[in-house]
Amino acid sequence: MFRFESIEYLYVLLLIPLLFGAFLLMRGRRSRKLKRFGNPELIKDLFPEVSKYKPIVKFSLTMAAFAFAAIALANPQIGTKIEEIKREGVDVIIALDISNSMRAEDILPNRLERAKQSISKLVDRMQNDRIGLILFAGEAFLHLPLTSDYSAAKLFLHTADFDIIGTQGTAIGLAIELATESFEQDQDKHKALIIISDGENHEDDAIGAATKAAEQGVVVHTIGMGSEKGAPIPIYSRGVRKDFQKDQDGNVVISKLDASMLSQIAEYGNGKFTRSSGANLDLGALINEIAGMEKKEFESKLYTDYEDRFQYFAGLAILFFIFELLLSERKNRFLSSWNLFGEKKK
Repeated sequence: MFRFESIEYLYVLLLIPLLFGAFLLMRGRRSRKLKRFGNPELIKDLFPEVSKYKPIVKFSLTMAAFAFAAIALANPQIGTKIEEIKREGVDVIIALDISNSMRAEDILPNRLERAKQSISKLVDRMQNDRIGLILFAGEAFLHLPLTSDYSAAKLFLHTADFDIIGTQGTAIGLAIELATESFEQDQDKHKALIIISDGENHEDDAIGAATKAAEQGVVVHTIGMGSEKGAPIPIYSRGVRKDFQKDQDGNVVISKLDASMLSQIAEYGNGKFTRSSGANLDLGALINEIAGMEKKEFESKLYTDYEDRFQYFAGLAILFFIFELLLSERKNRFLSSWNLFGEKKK
């Protein structure tokens, strides 16, 4: 098992391309300024010891040292000991609607992104429960099987997007059926399904599916994303909004929250309906509902001992810093005779 103890330091690596870009811009400006003084070849003859390529090599060494230092600060670790531990919790599957209607921006930045943020907060408050993720639109598929690895759950949640499923629509019933099959079939308790959608179901009998799920011990909760007033569905191209989705008659489609549908699904599924309210979605009552469910005991394997490996990356960082300090920007007389950098001799 490999992990970073302080993964936030890896964000520093994003600065490297920016620094390289700034360096190249400065080199370009310097070259343009030199051309103002005269012929570059003549200027080169006036400064024969100035190397054209060594500054680039030195900067590359600095950036390499910078990168290894950031990795060292993040402290990569390798798991060395696995232990089986027993936990008590419930199995929770989240069914997330990724149909086009979830693009509506009556909840900013849009319904899907707000739903993903809410799920992330829900995962943060879980302790011993297992979690799974189903994505659905016109069809449904299991994106993440039940797991106690919350980091993996957040990673899979981050990849959820509109383009994953090509078939459009909102088949809530199909998502409920898939979730019911994904739970352990020898248990008739300890199972909760959370459906997050705007409720515009036109594909199947979601209420009938919720009723059957409840008969098998699955408690079906629903979370409604959007407003009953509704909003148009934007069409983006390269990050720029170009138009809104229209029907066959050319009228702009307005997507509205169907609170009645979601409320009925929760009622027949013996669960609770939670309505989104603008930027904030209070999941406290839902979390308490899940926490109050009867728990089951299950085993999971965890790495309990980790060994640090930061010293190797710290050593490489120091090594590259030393190389950078020892390397002069001027030409080496001995090396220049070998013309290592491909510079023409007069």
